[in-house]
Amino acid sequence: MELDLTLRPESLDDYVGQERLKAKMAVYLQAAKQRGEPLDHLLLFGPPGLGKTTLAHVIAAELGVNIRVTSGPAIEKPGDLAAILTNSLEEGDVLFIDEIHRLSRTAEEHLYPAMEDFKIDIVIGQGPAARTIRLDLPRFTLIGATTRPGLISGPLRSRFGIVEHLEFYSEAELAQGVERDARLMGIAVEREAALEIGRRSRSTMRVAKRLFRRVRDYAEVAGETVVSLARTRQA
Repeated sequence: MELDLTLRPESLDDYVGQERLKAKMAVYLQAAKQRGEPLDHLLLFGPPGLGKTTLAHVIAAELGVNIRVTSGPAIEKPGDLAAILTNSLEEGDVLFIDEIHRLSRTAEEHLYPAMEDFKIDIVIGQGPAARTIRLDLPRFTLIGATTRPGLISGPLRSRFGIVEHLEFYSEAELAQGVERDARLMGIAVEREAALEIGRRSRSTMRVAKRLFRRVRDYAEVAGETVVSLARTRQA
């Protein structure tokens, strides 16, 4: 986990692939910064392993704000959502909800006013004596990620100002990602070895990074200072 954090890019320029999406995000980010406003809420969808979580961290870094990470299954009750929104966020921060399609319906409905008006309703007490208090929230950006966009309800989807799809990677982009990780690890890798890993990675960056780490293990145990094509094929 610590290695993942060390290798994670901190800018759009350092984020490999997704060129179409990066070009659009650069415009959205610059516009938000010029206006001094939070970025519009953003929904990212696509198959697993394409970099949705990484992109959310990059966006927070580009904005110079903090990011709070959670997931749809972790927000079981409206109270869970209220705790995150009222205790964890400061003005302009990013709230990243992975697997947002798995939010409970009641939690989702409490999210609507938070997204639209930066307010949340909290119920105090029970029964006839119960009363509702509306709390102001800091203006924040919600980034939702999902592998199953068809399960996102219409009302929730409509509250995202930006909806973007992540695409599969080319072999050259996967090789570029491998070479970047190798530089950060202080390891040399042959270009053909990086391309071979890219060919075996099912167009998915997460798979390429995992395969490279295993090939690196073989090379290090063999006492080699360069990850070669021959060693890659053996691994």
